Amino acid sequence: MARPDSLIRGVIASTLWAICLPLTFAQSNTATGTGNGLDQISAYIHAGWDSLSRSTSSCSGVTDPKVLTVPVLYLPADMKAPAEVVAMQRECRVDVEHLPAITSHAAAGTLESIQPPGLLYLPNKYVVPGGRFNEMYGWDSYFIIRGLLRDHRVELARGMVENFFFEIQHYGAVLNANRTYYLSRSQPPFLSSMVMAVHQAESAAHHDDREWMERAYSYVRRDHDMWTQDPHLAGSTGLSRYYDLGDGPAIEALKDEAGTYRQVATYFLLHPTVPNFAVEQSAVPEGRASGAPYSMRVCSGDTSQASCGPVHVIRLTPDYYKGDRSMRESGFDISFRFGPYGSATHHYAPVCLNSLLFKTERDLEEMARFLGRNEEAEAWHKQSEVRKAAMQKYLWDEAHGLFFDYRFADNVRSSYRYATTFYPLWAGLATDAEAKAVMRNLHVFEMPGGIVTSLEKSEGQWDYPFGWAPLQLLAIEGMRRYGYNEDANRLSINFLSMVLQNFLRDGTIREKYNVVTRSSETQVGAGYNANVIGFGWTNGVFAELLNSIPAADVHRVSEGMTAATTSH
Repeated sequence: MARPDSLIRGVIASTLWAICLPLTFAQSNTATGTGNGLDQISAYIHAGWDSLSRSTSSCSGVTDPKVLTVPVLYLPADMKAPAEVVAMQRECRVDVEHLPAITSHAAAGTLESIQPPGLLYLPNKYVVPGGRFNEMYGWDSYFIIRGLLRDHRVELARGMVENFFFEIQHYGAVLNANRTYYLSRSQPPFLSSMVMAVHQAESAAHHDDREWMERAYSYVRRDHDMWTQDPHLAGSTGLSRYYDLGDGPAIEALKDEAGTYRQVATYFLLHPTVPNFAVEQSAVPEGRASGAPYSMRVCSGDTSQASCGPVHVIRLTPDYYKGDRSMRESGFDISFRFGPYGSATHHYAPVCLNSLLFKTERDLEEMARFLGRNEEAEAWHKQSEVRKAAMQKYLWDEAHGLFFDYRFADNVRSSYRYATTFYPLWAGLATDAEAKAVMRNLHVFEMPGGIVTSLEKSEGQWDYPFGWAPLQLLAIEGMRRYGYNEDANRLSINFLSMVLQNFLRDGTIREKYNVVTRSSETQVGAGYNANVIGFGWTNGVFAELLNSIPAADVHRVSEGMTAATTSH
């Protein structure tokens, strides 16, 4: 139903106010506390779980800061609107619509152009990252769940995992996030790790969750199946790849990352590749897969119109947009790790994805044994060993002592040094010798504020000089797994002290940090440049890392705010 623009603006403005209010309140109380700062930041994190909680039956959950359109909530095709949704529809003046039927993830990929874009219904409350990310994300949620469980919020954590089961059942896959424009892609597969984390918490509380684990096992299998079938297979390597099923520009990039694709087109004109990703308009077919045209002309230095040559019209190729979308499925947007602007993401077998699938297979083995399905457990173990062998064949570089991504389309191992080299340690697939070799390279990645994402300064937020909480946790836990506790403690303290130092200065926790300068002031030149506050996964990782260091070293976190140590 159409509504006046003024009413739409009013709904959006009032809802954004509701989103921001609890977080602002939390900041004003925590930033002025006393003590060494750890009590204030812990209180901020504790309060944050509620201020960042949303549901699809509340006004604050429906608004999308990335795409400011009429709020719409979409239900699965065959689902009757629950009473709480009907009430929310009246209260918030939100349209409630039904999706067409979705039978698989491949079918979901055809639905991304649903207009207007809207929120996808989920049955349980969930925690969002914060700021522009006002929905439940795939891999963010694992780190959020770790923090929730550390804070004894088991019911909320379990409800989020149940939401992912609902996504698989009704939307075809664990989604990038529960918005219609994310129906064509997933995110790094942490579902089994979420399930095992909740299971361990329930077991510690002496709760029998066998029936729940039966359900969880079936959904984790379905998630694993998606990654191990076309089009997610990385050629004949036996490994998997990221692959968004949609075509053309990503909707959220068009709406919320103004100028990104123009910037990309400019880059490829100045840095042509073979094949090139920016070509004359006549070289690509019209249609959504080719995106918008861009015009260019060459002029003399006097800038007069008479000195200019003819206008040329170019487009980015459909293969570029497929790579861009697949990079977004990887979660590492934007990095130059899979080619400039992630343009060739779908042509790589990545270390991160395949480490997570190895971990999923080992988790499925453990789940099967818990359920008494020993033959299935053995089959999962064999499958994980096959993946491990393929990863060591294609991804391990003995000469450099690091794991690298593999460009299977050209049979070439990448040389792009990236913090995902620590994933195989976290997953437990690295040999002792491989772990030792990776740790000999630690000094390359270690900066005053923690592990830097890459050594390449591309101006993308997932490259140098930025560091992200999830990569800190996975790298540090990988080190502990192989006995490198001293390094793990030092890195934990340096990252924790950096986050604390910036929190005490501006009263919030951020999405990412410059780990070279130990600052939350980040200058990103490629992609969206905000450093979002909140922030779900940083909150969860902070709580986990603080708990992981020896009690006798906790005081070093506050002391380290002005004297970070490194192994350099």
